[in-house]
Amino acid sequence: MALVSAKEMLIKARDNGYGVAQININNLEWTKATLQVAQELNSPIILGVSEGAAKYMGGYRLVMAMVRELVASLNITVPVAVHLDHGTYEGAYKALEAGFTSIMFDGSHYPIAENVEKTREIVAACHAKGVSVEAEVGSIGGEEDGVIGAGELADPKECALIASLGVDLFAAGIGNIHGKYPANWKGLDFDVLQEVQRVTNKVPLVLHGGTGIPEHMIKKAISLGVTKINVNTELQLAFAEATRKYIEAGKDLESKGFDPRKLLAPGVEAIKTVVREKLTMFGSVNKA
Repeated sequence: MALVSAKEMLIKARDNGYGVAQININNLEWTKATLQVAQELNSPIILGVSEGAAKYMGGYRLVMAMVRELVASLNITVPVAVHLDHGTYEGAYKALEAGFTSIMFDGSHYPIAENVEKTREIVAACHAKGVSVEAEVGSIGGEEDGVIGAGELADPKECALIASLGVDLFAAGIGNIHGKYPANWKGLDFDVLQEVQRVTNKVPLVLHGGTGIPEHMIKKAISLGVTKINVNTELQLAFAEATRKYIEAGKDLESKGFDPRKLLAPGVEAIKTVVREKLTMFGSVNKA
């Protein structure tokens, strides 16, 4: 299957009670591993790309070229969306021009009137090209590539307003944060989530900060309309741990263990393990 927008896969997930993983990618290894596991488990998948990650990988066009060539060379047949994560106003247009199939415009830091104005404009531009749009109200806690949020709870009235602009997926702050969750984290606010689902008229909802949220909370969130769960930090931690063990064991000093293909292999396998766990937990296995 060709690269697709996130809209159809998330409507299907909403209607059938499961979630689709957004796995944030950082390089070739991340992308290849994620696509291989999605194909192995016959699961739809969303490749998330932050503006910082896009810059690191050489720009939006290079990211799209890499994904297209991997999809072709690996014979990937499951639905794959390439999604700009926490895009700025300017970044949203650059990613759209480069061929991204889904765009998140994060206007949560603007006054609501400006968020509405910019979101409406980006929805029109993206829909003209068949590209899905994610919007946000109530910033997500923590920091991701310089995007910092205090973890506010979304105002349902503002959620209803933004959702009415024709967005295809919607992120609302419900106590979730980017990065590691602190020991005193209060958990997700399901009352707010339930109200957001009601006022947004069943627009597929997005849960940012999927790393570290207990499985029972994830599954309850899915039952309340969450259809996309973002995972990033957990993959980075798993990759780093596996790479560290390889080097600490002196494997890089044995024969040609310093070859990047060998050096990074344990980290890649660790990524695959986490992606398998998430696709199984979210219920998207064999839903392609």
